[in-house]
Amino acid sequence: MTDDQLLRYSRHILLDELDVAGQERIMGAHALVIGAGGLGSPVALYLGTAGVGRITLVDHDTVDLTNLQRQIAHSLARVGQPKAHSAQQAIAAINPEPLVRVVAQRADAALLDELVPAADVVIDCCDNFAARHMINAACVRHAKPLVSGAAIRFDGQISVYDTRNAASPCYACVFPPADDFQETLCATMGVFAPLVGIIGTMQAAEALKLLGGVGSSLAGRLQMLDARSMEWNEVRVPRNRDCPVCASRQLS
Repeated sequence: MTDDQLLRYSRHILLDELDVAGQERIMGAHALVIGAGGLGSPVALYLGTAGVGRITLVDHDTVDLTNLQRQIAHSLARVGQPKAHSAQQAIAAINPEPLVRVVAQRADAALLDELVPAADVVIDCCDNFAARHMINAACVRHAKPLVSGAAIRFDGQISVYDTRNAASPCYACVFPPADDFQETLCATMGVFAPLVGIIGTMQAAEALKLLGGVGSSLAGRLQMLDARSMEWNEVRVPRNRDCPVCASRQLS
């Protein structure tokens, strides 16, 4: 670690739980961030400022004026640019050290099977149910930890799905893909601007804890926030032994 890096990351290094060794683990890690919007913005910025060595940003969308109410990685000057490129610029403006790869296309199964195996952690910042299930399936196939968050109106949720642990559920254990799910989008339902910052920042924290080897993750715990009253609730969620996605990976 260089003198500049020791200075830049000094507040992490001062933490006994991280120290130099933990910061070096973060600097040597690769995070895959899917979605560079409301949730992806704080995730990308905090992973970048923390010095994650490689960050892959996947997003097919472009920056729109309506995004600027909450998507803090973007600016008025970058309206019309691909969101992944805009987020890359936002990271570089704060910390030029991370190697940021931009994939300005929609994530599908083939792309995920290309990108997920190379990542140390996957952060799901997308905004639709089908994509979350596709990301989860790829993480189960390749045994990668998944940090998943969601936010709509005043309601947010976050958990970690890490099937490397036999007791930990996958996303499909908690939200079965066969369920009749009514998709809700912020374009029609609205979203409280700071809510995506709260959930996205927590996603970044969970990802950095996993990469730095610090504490315990939210695996097996689904946390839900009602921002109207700023009240958190937590539900313990076990592995579903009949899950159509991860059952074959369970240990007897």
